[in-house]
Amino acid sequence: MSTENSNITKDMDALEAGDAGKTDSALKNNSTQKNDLTQGTIWKKILFFALPIFLGQVFQQLYNTIDSLIVGKFLGDQALAAVSSSGSLIFMMVGFFNGVAMGAGVIIAKEYGAKNYQSMRRAIHTDVAFGLSAGIVLTVVGVCFTPTILRWMNTPADVMPQSVEYFRYYFYGAVFTVMYNIFVGILQAVGDSRHPLYYLIFSSLVNVVLDLVLVGGLRLGVGAAALATTISQGISAALCFLQLLRARTEYRLCIREIGFHLDSLKNIVRFGLPSGVQNSVIALANLVVQTNINGFGEYAMAGCGAYFKVEGFAFLPITCFAQALSTFVGQNLGAKNYGRVKKGVRFGLLCSVSAAEVIGIIFWLAAPVLIGLFSHSPEVLDFGVRQARVESLFYCMLALAHCIAGVMRGAGKATVPMFTMLGFWCVLRVTYITAALHFYPHIEVVFSAYPLTWCTSNIVFLLYFFKADWMHNFERIKA
Repeated sequence: MSTENSNITKDMDALEAGDAGKTDSALKNNSTQKNDLTQGTIWKKILFFALPIFLGQVFQQLYNTIDSLIVGKFLGDQALAAVSSSGSLIFMMVGFFNGVAMGAGVIIAKEYGAKNYQSMRRAIHTDVAFGLSAGIVLTVVGVCFTPTILRWMNTPADVMPQSVEYFRYYFYGAVFTVMYNIFVGILQAVGDSRHPLYYLIFSSLVNVVLDLVLVGGLRLGVGAAALATTISQGISAALCFLQLLRARTEYRLCIREIGFHLDSLKNIVRFGLPSGVQNSVIALANLVVQTNINGFGEYAMAGCGAYFKVEGFAFLPITCFAQALSTFVGQNLGAKNYGRVKKGVRFGLLCSVSAAEVIGIIFWLAAPVLIGLFSHSPEVLDFGVRQARVESLFYCMLALAHCIAGVMRGAGKATVPMFTMLGFWCVLRVTYITAALHFYPHIEVVFSAYPLTWCTSNIVFLLYFFKADWMHNFERIKA
């Protein structure tokens, strides 16, 4: 063990009382081994790391979906339309900061894999300071500018009051959303995907109870649904924060160390800014798509919103493997396990693409039943099923794009997926919809834009992924 690592260990042991030091040291070593993705059977390490992420995202998507289910059943289609139009705007507002946090995760994973614990701790505490600052800014912007953004989105006048109410209550708790993602990113970067799962399950149950009481029982309106989500996110963020404070490992969080370390901040921005810009611009493009959907009326908003809620579940195996591959690649590149990186990448890509396509086929077949959970209106059901029948069979393409992008981010090459996704998922998507709707003014044009841009972006991804020198010579990548 190096001198700087030894000093960090001594400092952390000093924080514990009495003669519990030996027990704490054993616990720390055991925790480190469990979280270390640089050793052990590759497929087991990836699956056991990805599974808690998947389950956690299931519960996260579940309590987001429950908002729509309860609102649709108790408050009607107009309220469902107000809530359903929230996804693109929320992702646009939150996506940039979460993307930058992903850059921090790559740095933390590499330093953890290389056992550079002092640098890792600076990155962790800078990441937390960034999240607190970003969360405050996001809260102010979201609360103040929600009506303006909704007007830009061509939100119908009869839906506008409830949309404003929902967004504002949601953004009152934006700092909790940002900090939860920051804390989860830190834990996952060091290989701990279990604790975020436990906390998310608990907060999801709280959200369900609050939804049923506030919306289903007291009929307090869509603002109550957003308030329930805000409270639940606050609880999950607080639990993750406490886990990092009490962790008996090198990545333990110390309140007095939270602050901006210039070298760490530069690296976080360098690795995270491309992902942040990518998230925001893609969300902006999807905002344009949502604006076009809004132009087809209230039923289209509600039906497509229901589709996106179900699609969120289909998207889970994609995101969990993409995140697992980023962490796996980052840790193993830090440890200079180049052959292990290549084997893990092949396994992760195969699993994600296969799982996504199976789910897509199931969704295609079961679309009327799944969309019908949100509304009994035939018009709402029609829009949702039509979108599912156009898009769901192409989920394998979506999985391939996200997982290759995850590998590139883990390798520190975030600019490649940024420019590829901006070019195809933003410029091409918006251009295609705008031009095609002029000649064929049907909502299927909007639906077809997604599989079209997924497939075309994969052409570039695959060419770069298999032909580029970096994929075959990971040892040439500089941290």
